[in-house]
Amino acid sequence: MAEILDGLKVSKEIKAEIKVEVEKILASKRRAPHLVAILVGNNGASKAYVNAKVKDCEEVGFQSSLIKFPSTVSESELLEKIDELNKSKAVDGFIVQLPLPDQVDQEKIINAIDPRKDVDGFHPENFGKMALEMDTFLPATPFGILTLLERYNIETKGKDCVIIGRSKIVGRPMSILMGRKDFPGNSTVTLTHSYTKDIEEYTKKADIVITALGDPHFLKGEMIKDGAVIVDVGITRVDDDSPKGYYLAGDVDFDSCAAKASWITPVPGGVGPMTRAMLMKNTIIAYKTSVYND
Repeated sequence: MAEILDGLKVSKEIKAEIKVEVEKILASKRRAPHLVAILVGNNGASKAYVNAKVKDCEEVGFQSSLIKFPSTVSESELLEKIDELNKSKAVDGFIVQLPLPDQVDQEKIINAIDPRKDVDGFHPENFGKMALEMDTFLPATPFGILTLLERYNIETKGKDCVIIGRSKIVGRPMSILMGRKDFPGNSTVTLTHSYTKDIEEYTKKADIVITALGDPHFLKGEMIKDGAVIVDVGITRVDDDSPKGYYLAGDVDFDSCAAKASWITPVPGGVGPMTRAMLMKNTIIAYKTSVYND
């Protein structure tokens, strides 16, 4: 049976480390790091995620602010608020929770964020720096996966890594980061997607499989080789007859894959908590590099 890559445990360790840093900052009579979240509309998953981020901020000692807009908000209103946050000396980092309503150009919003405050790591400048292996904010989910692999000392050098899914926020940056000259990294990376023929041919040879599809139980045990490392980014609500009416499922068929893998992330409790922890990490990095934090 596979050993567990426990994202919940590691995320708690990271947040405890950040809390110690914040206590030192406050002891030196400086202000706490400040993270702002912009939430548009009433999407249940987005609200839950943003509320969790606010709770994380409280836990580590950050100041946090939540700015809410109705789903009818205009693009110009959002851009005006982003400009205000970009210029604010009291704000170190901020995020705009995605997705946004149809009347708002998502790319225009992301591009409007000051790259120095882009703690989600989505701005093209930060993405480009990441691709060039320069110091920058990494997207929180890939950053969390790298940190999880690092903390468990999972060997990546020279390993065959297959990534399933090519989204801009997980799959594509993950493929770049796993191929970088660093640890974790130095892998031989194959990026697969919906047009890839016979994905199983790739996953059966992979030492590491990272799946970010949103397709419950997609990756089965017969699709991986013995001893593979499996990282499951997917999380989907699946209806059932339980009192809640649903359960949370990953992209990985956990039982069949855990029987063959060497390491595996659970869902929930794997990548999700790491994503949130790395948003806190990016915020403290933004604070340290800010010219406004004295």
